[in-house]
Amino acid sequence: MNRLKNQTTLITGGNSGIGYATAQLFKAEGANVIITGRNESALNKAANELSVKGYVADQADMCAIDSLVATVKASFGKLDAIFLNAGIATFAPFEQADELHYNTIMDTNVKGVFFTIQKLLPLLNSGGAIIFNTSINASIGMPGSGVYAASKAALVALSRVLATELAGRNIRVNCISPGPVETPVYQKLGMTKQETEAFGKVLSEKILLKRFAQAEEIAQLAVFLASSESSFITGTEIIIDGGIKVNPVMH
Repeated sequence: MNRLKNQTTLITGGNSGIGYATAQLFKAEGANVIITGRNESALNKAANELSVKGYVADQADMCAIDSLVATVKASFGKLDAIFLNAGIATFAPFEQADELHYNTIMDTNVKGVFFTIQKLLPLLNSGGAIIFNTSINASIGMPGSGVYAASKAALVALSRVLATELAGRNIRVNCISPGPVETPVYQKLGMTKQETEAFGKVLSEKILLKRFAQAEEIAQLAVFLASSESSFITGTEIIIDGGIKVNPVMH
């Protein structure tokens, strides 16, 4: 406990799923926690439950990013760790993916993340940590995930560049690439409970550990990467997928 004592941390998309679980664990480890989200009611509910600070911010909106940075600077001054967790996941076969599908994903998952970190960077203390939430979709070639996979691959590449550029300030930059995680994302994709359960059963058979990850398991890795326990780790993508990538049946 107290691995993040007196640290000020920001988690984008912190009102549900992995972001919520990470905010909860960061708080338990002694951090001052800020979360963001697009849905004001969901964000306020999460912030109240977690006893953290919540700010409404749409990552795809440059003005919203500017407003978030100004508010964080005025209220907290500096940050010690940033978890770039917010993103969207929608899928379409390559030949059916239209410009709206492409722009919606790229504006949030790439452009929004890029400028969020660029604008927050002056607030990040030397010796701080930047963590990207990416995905194994960046490397497994799942059908229908072309744009989403490309967006996550872009973040992995960006993280390596930032690790190099920010090494002089001793800022560590790493990626967490989860496999399937038990979060509300499948309901958000319009899948019924029965469809989600059926999909989960089929996909679980491809996972060596025979289950989806829990959001708390991803959060534990985020705490490690934000803390001094990972002081010699930077420029790395850590895959947390229950063994999907080493299972030849997946391919």
